[in-house]
Amino acid sequence: MAKYKIAWMPGDGVGNDVMEAAKIVLDAMKFDAEYVPADIGWEFWCKEGDPLPERTIQTLKGTDCALFGAITSKPRDEANDELAPELKDKGLVYFSPIVKLRQLFNLHTNLRPCKAFPGNPLNYRDDVDLVVFRENTEGMYGGVEWFPLPEKVYTAMCDNPKMVKWKDKGLENVALSTRIMSSQGCESIVTQAFEYAKTHSRKSVTLVEKPNVLRETGGLITRVAREVAKKYDIPLWEANIDAICMWMIKNPQNYDVLVAENMFGDIISDLCAGLVGGLGFASAANIGDDYAVFEPTHGSAPKYDGMYKVNPMAMLLTVKLMFDWLNEDDLASRLEAAVAKVIKEHKVGTYDVGLSNTTLEVAQEVARHV
Repeated sequence: MAKYKIAWMPGDGVGNDVMEAAKIVLDAMKFDAEYVPADIGWEFWCKEGDPLPERTIQTLKGTDCALFGAITSKPRDEANDELAPELKDKGLVYFSPIVKLRQLFNLHTNLRPCKAFPGNPLNYRDDVDLVVFRENTEGMYGGVEWFPLPEKVYTAMCDNPKMVKWKDKGLENVALSTRIMSSQGCESIVTQAFEYAKTHSRKSVTLVEKPNVLRETGGLITRVAREVAKKYDIPLWEANIDAICMWMIKNPQNYDVLVAENMFGDIISDLCAGLVGGLGFASAANIGDDYAVFEPTHGSAPKYDGMYKVNPMAMLLTVKLMFDWLNEDDLASRLEAAVAKVIKEHKVGTYDVGLSNTTLEVAQEVARHV
């Protein structure tokens, strides 16, 4: 019997390509695991009206963690247009399966390292080494939205004098997406950031928010962060989301661990990825109390599906995060060293780094070094 059971979810588009690359490296490392196929993604929305079928949820419950490739996600109207004809009049509403996974399994912490590997020609600077902690289940991505507005919601909102601009315009004139944050959610993500900084001897934690405008939700996480910071001998810096985007282009080497609400964390992690070569080098871990899902942060890039053109390094670094979570420290360090060596040699790589190898050829080169 294998030591681990890993849910295997390629998803859509190039998710299949990069997961195939991951398997090459996992096999070369003789990782002792059984890989359990699990359905997720656009195909299952179109055919079944559910991009995360119940059978997949049950499969995940029988595994130690999950590896995930990529998904295609589209706005509501486009999603409805692509449903099978027999499903179009059933009132189905598309909801991102990865967001649903995060909520169902309470994967509250999204960890996104962004490290500049020496020799990468796409590095903005060679001394960038950032880690983003993004709250994963609340905030602007919580999924509590309405259009048109239910009358009860509209009536309750009209009690606020600032609703005057939208009052008496009709329920179908207003769409509402909420930003709901709890004190326990804020405390959890900020604590995770500080614990990581403490364990890895990081020099600072920066809270990325906008409390001068988002006074209630931004104010809550700011107050919580200041209280949490009192327990650590690590400075807490505070930066507005708009300002940090400028400062991280100007002086990214000054920052270390960043922590943010769901949407702001999503924004700054893509910015951080751009500093270290782009989404082809950006990995992510969705971590809960007793389960985790690991994914590269890039999308499904449908135009490259099956072409084996995209950079697999993000996926391979995602595997490294899985090894970290499983406390397979030797495997994690060997894999990162192999990735670093291939990047530094700059002999084998994909089109984005100015070379002409395929996704699988890059994976084979990494596998040769592990």
